[in-house]
Amino acid sequence: MSRMLLGPFNRVEGDLEIELERSATQVTQAWVRVPMYRGFEQMLVGKTPEDALVITPRICGICSVAQSVAATYALADLAETTPPANAQYALNILLACENLADLLTHFYVFFMPDFARPVYASQPWYQVIAERFTAMKGSATQQVLPARAAFMQIMGIIGGHWPHTLSLQVGGLSKALSPRELIQLMGLVQQFRLFLETVVFGDTLETIASLDSLTALETWWDKQQAKPSDFALWLTVAKGLDLAQLGRATDRFLSYGAYRQPDNQAFFWQQGVWQAQQVQAVPFAAITEDLQAAWLRGNPLPLHPNQGVTLPYYPKPQAYSWSKAPRLAGAVIETGALARQLVNGHPLIQALVQQSGGNVQNRMIARLLELALIVPQMEHWLKQIRPQAAFYWAVKLPSDGNGVGLLEAARGSLGHWLSVRNKHILNYQIIAPTTWNFSPRDQQGQAGALEQALVNAPIQTGETDPISVQHIVRSFDPCMVCTAH
Repeated sequence: MSRMLLGPFNRVEGDLEIELERSATQVTQAWVRVPMYRGFEQMLVGKTPEDALVITPRICGICSVAQSVAATYALADLAETTPPANAQYALNILLACENLADLLTHFYVFFMPDFARPVYASQPWYQVIAERFTAMKGSATQQVLPARAAFMQIMGIIGGHWPHTLSLQVGGLSKALSPRELIQLMGLVQQFRLFLETVVFGDTLETIASLDSLTALETWWDKQQAKPSDFALWLTVAKGLDLAQLGRATDRFLSYGAYRQPDNQAFFWQQGVWQAQQVQAVPFAAITEDLQAAWLRGNPLPLHPNQGVTLPYYPKPQAYSWSKAPRLAGAVIETGALARQLVNGHPLIQALVQQSGGNVQNRMIARLLELALIVPQMEHWLKQIRPQAAFYWAVKLPSDGNGVGLLEAARGSLGHWLSVRNKHILNYQIIAPTTWNFSPRDQQGQAGALEQALVNAPIQTGETDPISVQHIVRSFDPCMVCTAH
């Protein structure tokens, strides 16, 4: 056995280091290290609750709307209020725009360029993939970046700017949408639909969304062989390298539910926990954070975020990361697009996981599927907005109380827990998606989801930066700046 240290990783948001114990042919153990601390939770203590709407979006430049929405929901929970229907529809469109832009960017810019590396030069699909997906030079870049930029104009119309929009408030949206702006927004969504249908899928979004079994996926892929779309090319690579056997973690999945409906009770995608092939209710009171391997001081027992604190303690014996270790009823959990579609009951995703569990192939299929599922829903939400009705109503926050804001960002389940005393923030704790997926070991010695997924990853002769490890890490789409926030 020997050890190797990988990092920092390129094409990953933020700093990441991974220590591997390896045999001659595979990884035997892994330790995931977040080497950067930022301190947003400490900055918020003593501020007024409304300051969270300004400060928390700065946690990340990629999912700043998701952080804004989580803070907005936490304050709305504190005030026991819900926004007008128009504001909820607009919020969903804004969040969907950011999430889809992230899913698209991850596929084309972060993930697929790995398959254009010379290590795959002997594969029958290599030349096509290299011409299409080589970083910065592939033909896909010239199509994807303009399409993404056009789609992001939605952020400007609804949010004023991106990242760090200030348009989301506790009482709704600070800016109403005019009939002309609604027409503009519909045009942008349909322009993005055209890009997805002609470039990404080579088929209608409704056809992709309706793929409901392994046989249906295989049949669709066969029909694409004459002129394969980028999704079909990805399936060819995944099948050729047997990526369904790479990167399996816990097979326990969490989703807080995505895209609230105006009654604030229902979700477009349901919340739940998937384990043992079943969906169960989320035991929210059983969410804890373990500090055993984190460079943080605090109670020796894992605590719920309502009681937790974030106090740096470096160096700390036996610790190796700035990330806490979130656990659900003591269990390690994976979150992300695969979790969302499992919990919401998409038949193709359930069939894939029943066949091979959570892995590199299935995580990527779930991400691309969400592109096809959400764009038609954005069109529906736009049609529900009534320009003559309210987008905002005044809300008075109480002097004391607690609030929680839960949602699904592109990378998975995001939660903000807020306590207010005498009109000021007493405590503010955040658990981001990558904190769940990239957590270190806990008091029970349980490795985090990625740490488990890396075990048994193959290592080729002479590799100092194993390509299999790169695929597994990026299949989670990590955001390290959100992790230790």
